[in-house]
Amino acid sequence: MRALAKWSVEDYHHMIAAGILAHRRVELLRGDIVEMSPEGPEHYYLSDEASDYLKEVLASKAVVRLDGPVTLADSEPEPDIAIVRPPKAQYRDRHPSPEDIFWIIEFSNSTLARDLKEKRAIYASASIPEYWVVDLQKKTLTLFRTPIGEIYQSQQTLSQGAVTPLAFPNTAISVSRLLGASAP
Repeated sequence: MRALAKWSVEDYHHMIAAGILAHRRVELLRGDIVEMSPEGPEHYYLSDEASDYLKEVLASKAVVRLDGPVTLADSEPEPDIAIVRPPKAQYRDRHPSPEDIFWIIEFSNSTLARDLKEKRAIYASASIPEYWVVDLQKKTLTLFRTPIGEIYQSQQTLSQGAVTPLAFPNTAISVSRLLGASAP
């Protein structure tokens, strides 16, 4: 078997700056440049709605980023939503890094297996405190918390109720709103 070259985050940034990856929807996952699956209308609509909802709920507590990269040790994924530390201006010259990230949300349809395995391990190894996966087919929200190594120690799947993010214990987030139900 032949060895494949792994790319560093710095290499990846150089390729982006040189225009090598222009017009390609890719992300860096553990040194591999991976094509991103196209988003269907429901996927984009629900992640956009959830982003708007979270911006309302979190107001000045956090910055809610939609479809933006985050820079990790050997990866630069582009989660559907990243909830990060303010102020927003600090991300003008860099992407959020693990110490900036409160939690990450992925909306999954065709990428569910990758989101539940590979991305979950990547986010856990970067010590992202919480990782939420919205399963668009089953209409569920799975929360992963307490990362140790490549594993989250806690996992919970919900289809209703409210979630209290670890970073904001006095803030309730409606599961049904994240799953696409209209505001009450």
